[in-house]
Amino acid sequence: MKWQEFIVSDPSILLGKPIIKGTRISVELILDLLENGWTPQQLIEAYPSLTPDSISAVFSYLKECISHEFYFPFSA
Repeated sequence: MKWQEFIVSDPSILLGKPIIKGTRISVELILDLLENGWTPQQLIEAYPSLTPDSISAVFSYLKECISHEFYFPFSA
């Protein structure tokens, strides 16, 4: 999956946080909701501009960030 088709960053929208293209829905919001028990179907029902592919793109984006060591290290 090419996450770039679904996720963009624009300094004029949400201070440049990665968002789903064409929305103001941030990658961070999607992850927060999933962490709190929301299902992908609930996300799509609450935010009709989301699609299963756009939600999958969030994980592709994160995978690429981690594989390029684009993350904040932390100690265990």
